[in-house]
Amino acid sequence: MFFAWLKLRSRPRTLGQRGEAAARKFLKRKRYKLVGGGQRDYLGELDIVAVDRRTLVFVEVKTRASHDAELPAEAVDAEKQRRLTRLALGFMRRHGLLETPARFDVIAVTWPAGARRPTIEHIPNAFEAVGRGQMFS
Repeated sequence: MFFAWLKLRSRPRTLGQRGEAAARKFLKRKRYKLVGGGQRDYLGELDIVAVDRRTLVFVEVKTRASHDAELPAEAVDAEKQRRLTRLALGFMRRHGLLETPARFDVIAVTWPAGARRPTIEHIPNAFEAVGRGQMFS
């Protein structure tokens, strides 16, 4: 049992996992309080849920290995915004937070192969809530 656990813990993390870990560390340094994220359901996943002062922040993390492809933040298209809005609304309902101000941020992480540290770009208020349930501020 111990060796199975150790094998799981020692498995190399994917680029996306490393990017999310770097984003969480970045937000902690900016004094955000991390309260959730990483749970999947049929609609998708909220990468990071945090609190910035009195605002609930849903953070989408996009990680790339280079600047060659589209910018990471450009990957949050209209369909992704609709899904994130529905996921955020569900989170707020489950936790009794429908009256809480909320926003969507994007963190773009670029981590070239061989680099010790990534480049991180934080885009607060990256997009407005889309579709049904647009009660965010």
